[in-house]
Amino acid sequence: MMLQTTWIALVLGFWSSLYLIDVFLKSKKAIARPYLSFLDKTGLTISICQLRWYTTIFNRIFLRIGQWRPHFLRTWFTLGVFFSLLSMVGSIFLLSLLVVNTLRQSPVEHQILTPVMPGVNLPTSQISYYMLTLLVCGILHEVGHALAAVREQVRVNGFGLFLLLLYPGAFVDLSTENLQAVSPLRQLRIYCAGVWHNLVIAVFAGVVLMALPGMLVPFYTLGASVVVTEVVPNSAVSGPRGLKIGEAVTRINDCHVKNIADWSSCLSASMQEKWTGHCLPLELIKELDASPLNAIGNKSHNPWEVIDCCNSTSATHLCFMYHTKKSAETKYACLPARPATDRPMCRLQSDCYVPKIDAACVYPAVDNETKLLRVFHGQRPPLLFLGHPLDLYYSVSLSNYVPKMSIIPINLPYVIETFCKYIISLSGALVILNVVPCYALDGQYICHAFIELILRPSVPDPEIRSFIYGLVVLFGTLLLLINVVLAMWTLFL
Repeated sequence: MMLQTTWIALVLGFWSSLYLIDVFLKSKKAIARPYLSFLDKTGLTISICQLRWYTTIFNRIFLRIGQWRPHFLRTWFTLGVFFSLLSMVGSIFLLSLLVVNTLRQSPVEHQILTPVMPGVNLPTSQISYYMLTLLVCGILHEVGHALAAVREQVRVNGFGLFLLLLYPGAFVDLSTENLQAVSPLRQLRIYCAGVWHNLVIAVFAGVVLMALPGMLVPFYTLGASVVVTEVVPNSAVSGPRGLKIGEAVTRINDCHVKNIADWSSCLSASMQEKWTGHCLPLELIKELDASPLNAIGNKSHNPWEVIDCCNSTSATHLCFMYHTKKSAETKYACLPARPATDRPMCRLQSDCYVPKIDAACVYPAVDNETKLLRVFHGQRPPLLFLGHPLDLYYSVSLSNYVPKMSIIPINLPYVIETFCKYIISLSGALVILNVVPCYALDGQYICHAFIELILRPSVPDPEIRSFIYGLVVLFGTLLLLINVVLAMWTLFL
C-alpha cells in the first residue's frame, strides 16, 4: 500500500509541476513569446496530465513507403480488412460470453480484459517494459494507418506521440476531407491497417520468442546449467560466500540442474525428502566433534525435537544426529559443516556400509522443514544453505542462457523474452479492444465503413443506415464498458 501511494504521489507531483511551470512561463510577458515560439517549433503541447509532440518530418517517409509496390500493399491491406472483420465478430462473441458467464455466476478461467495498473498488478520492475511496449505497439499501429492512407491517396498531415499519465501512445493526423471522399472499401483498408499491424507484430514477436534459443546458440550455452542473474540483497545466499551474479549453478545436492525447470524440481524434491545425511566413520565423528562439555551430548531425545548441541550460533559448525549399529540411541555431534557434507550422501544407515569400518549416516539436527542443501556453483566450493528451500528459491533469479564469454550480457535473453511476451500480450489486447464497434475506437469507423459498403446498394436511405450504425456502436460501447467494469471489479475485489 505504501508503494502504491508513493507512485501516485510521484506521478501527480510530476504532472502538477509540469503544468504549473507551463502556466507560469506562458503568463510572464518577458518569456511568454519565446516560450510559445519554442513550443510551436518543437510541436510540444502541455495540458493537464498530458504531453503531446506533433511533427511533419515523417510525411515524406510515409509517402515513399506507401507508394512502394502498390499492388502488394493493396493485397496486404485488403488482408487486414478480412482479418479485422473476423476479429470484430470474435471479439464481440468473447466479450458477450464473458458477460453472460458472469451474470450466470459461471466460473471464468481466463479473464479476457485485465486492467494493467502500475503498482497494483504490474510490478514496478516491469514498468519500463510495459511503457516501451505500449509505445512500440502504438507507433506501429499508427504507422499502419498512415501507410494505408498514402496507398489510398489520402493526405497525411502529420504524426505525433503523447504521454497520458503513465501511458504512452501515438497518433496520425489524416486529412478528413480526403478520407471521406474515398470509397467505403478504401476507408476500410485505412481503418483496419492499425489492427492488422498489431496482429503482425504480435505474430513476429511470437516467432522471435520460439526461435530465440537457436538465435542465441552462438553466444549462450543451453541445457548444461543455469546462470545466476540476480541475488536478493541481505538474503540467505548473498554476501562474500554466497551466490554471485554470472555464476553457473549445476547441482543441488545430488540433483543435477540443467535448466530452470530442473532447479524448481530439485528444490521441490528436497522439500519432500524426510532425511538426507552424509556417511562419516565413527572415529572421524569423534575426532571432529566440537560439542561443549555442557551440551546435550548423547542422551536420547525426540527425533522431531530441534537440538543445538553446538550450544551457540556458529558460522562453521552444525549439530548433527546419528545412530550406531550397536545402539538405537540417538546421538548428537557438533561437526564442521563443510567437511561433514563433503562425505558421500545417504538416506539410510545401510547406505553407509563399508567393510571393516564403522560408519554412521549423520543428519542435521533441524526441524522437519529446514533442509541442508549443497548448491554447486561456478568454480568455488559448494554453497551450504540451511533453511527452507523456498527461501533459496525466492532469493535468486536464474536464466537458462549461460554466456560463453564474460563480455556477453547475462540479462539480454531475459530482456528479449520479456519484451516479446509483452508485445504478444499488449498487441493482442489492442486487437481485441480496437475492433469492438465502440465510440472513439477504430471499431467505430470500421463498422461505419462496413455498413456503408454492404448496405448502401440495398438500403439507399442514409438515415436508416445511420440508425443501424448507431445501434451497433451503442451495443459495442455498452458491451465494452460492462467488461471494463467487471474487470476492474475483479482486480480490486
